[in-house]
Amino acid sequence: MLFKKVTRRWLVNGLGVVAVLLLILEVVAALVIRSYYYEQTENSLYTRARSFSDMLGAYAEQSPLDFEASARDYMEQFPDKEKIEFQVLSATGEILASSTGFIPESDSLEDYRAAVQTYATQSGEPKGVWVGKNAAGQKVLAITLLVTDNSDTVYGAIRYLVALDRVDSQITLLISIMVAFGLAVIFFVMLSSAYFVGSILQPLTEIGATAKKIAQGDYSCHVEKRHDDEIGELCDTINEMAADIADAGRLQNEFISSISHELRTPLTAIKGWSETLRDESMRDEEILRKGLDVISSEAERLSGMVEDLLDFSRIRQLKPSAQFEKLDVFAEVQEAVFLFRDRAQREGITVQCIEQEKLPAVLGDRARLRQVFVNILDNALKYSRENGTVRVDAATVADSVQVVISDNGIGISKKDLPNVKQKFYRANNHKPGSGIGLAVAEEIINAHHGTLEIESAEGEGTVVIVNLPVHGE
Repeated sequence: MLFKKVTRRWLVNGLGVVAVLLLILEVVAALVIRSYYYEQTENSLYTRARSFSDMLGAYAEQSPLDFEASARDYMEQFPDKEKIEFQVLSATGEILASSTGFIPESDSLEDYRAAVQTYATQSGEPKGVWVGKNAAGQKVLAITLLVTDNSDTVYGAIRYLVALDRVDSQITLLISIMVAFGLAVIFFVMLSSAYFVGSILQPLTEIGATAKKIAQGDYSCHVEKRHDDEIGELCDTINEMAADIADAGRLQNEFISSISHELRTPLTAIKGWSETLRDESMRDEEILRKGLDVISSEAERLSGMVEDLLDFSRIRQLKPSAQFEKLDVFAEVQEAVFLFRDRAQREGITVQCIEQEKLPAVLGDRARLRQVFVNILDNALKYSRENGTVRVDAATVADSVQVVISDNGIGISKKDLPNVKQKFYRANNHKPGSGIGLAVAEEIINAHHGTLEIESAEGEGTVVIVNLPVHGE
């Protein structure tokens, strides 16, 4: 179907235009050739007629001219009787003699009448030309020239006729050559264009087939790149898209597997302790308190996971015009740090929060920005070593408020660093988490027209840099 549609368009828009242009050029060329050959034939006859007319005019100036006798004498010596017919006409237009030896009975004299009309109106040389069929049905070109003297006395007229068969044959031959040349041009244009169109249609067909396979879930297929052009770039894009979709599917499957495990662990703990606490024989105050603490903490953990998933699904619906306000970023950073103080103490991690100067206000969503710092601090604590340090610095850099959260934990490998902000990606599968915290954080920062950058070295720690534009007056 694609081939048919594109080929039809090419035939109409490409080859059709070439064919029409060639047709127009050949018609014009044919008219020019015909006009040229007829004009050359006419000039040749006119030169003969003019020469004889001038000779007769010179005789008339010296002595009385016997036009008919002189014309007959010239006719007897006429050298081209086999090619050209020479006729002598009286002043009244009667054919007196012909070089063929026969006087035509019904020959057209349009050229003679035209010569007489020109002479009568003095609008030019007394000459007439006619192209048509003679009494024998042969196509001829006739030219008539009146013979006059200086006193404008008309003695008669001389007329030359030549058959146009050979002229028309020559014209037909040249036009046939032009037509053959035009057909050859169209053939070679079709040949080269068919190759060119085929070189486009074949990869497009393959791209269409590959796209169908990708749509059906086969992400391993790819399009072979044959040329380094726009089609080649399209092939690269399709192949990259298939690879990206395959990676996204793999990450999604890993995420589903991971989140299923993450959800199963707290659910198992809650179910186990709830069954234990239902046992009437278990009335020990310490066990009861411990069980309720486990249920509460695991429920809170579940709630956090569900909230992460909901945040990720809702984050693209963030509406700055409805929720943004002028606020102090460092205050939100301190709130986030306060939330993790008890956890940091339990895990033996020191958290330092330093404001180097009084920061200008930014325009942002208070809850969302706090969520960004919570997600980053959660990762910093999660991947820190025992007795490690998490440092939070805030300062003004150019026209932005910059918040830097650094740790001296296990760091991120070079292979994982470019992907850690992708949704569902987890650099360390041994640590709990959904793999969407940094993806959510970056979406929020982008919505605030800021940037989120990550620098890390494996075994040395990680630095997360958040830049938010200063609120202008």
